[in-house]
Amino acid sequence: MSDFKNLKVWRKAHALALNVHRATVQIRGAQFVSLRGQLIRAAFSIPTNIVEGNGQESAQQFARFVRFSLNSTSELEYHLIAARDVRVITATDFDSLTSQTVEVRKMLYGLLRHLDRVRLDPAAPKGPSAVTRS
Repeated sequence: MSDFKNLKVWRKAHALALNVHRATVQIRGAQFVSLRGQLIRAAFSIPTNIVEGNGQESAQQFARFVRFSLNSTSELEYHLIAARDVRVITATDFDSLTSQTVEVRKMLYGLLRHLDRVRLDPAAPKGPSAVTRS
């Protein structure tokens, strides 16, 4: 597959992970260590799985890792809700990070649809670059 750094969805997911990290380093208190860790792990799992999937040999294998990334967006969204509700992140951070999470999720669904077309239609443009670069 192509260089993962050229994938727009990876760039957006990487930016999201960095933004989650910036927001969560402000979380203090022993009782929130686990939540902070879960936020960071879920956020970094999204671009990490894109990278791993992009290195696979087939669209079907790549799609498997895209699904892992999708699951991580849902996990991250829940942890953001929990962080907002226990008041360890600001409403502004919550709104921004949730919006970014939803945007990345939509892009991942688009990539998944593309990979499914490639798998089912040998005439379809090959590789994720057909829909995810710019």
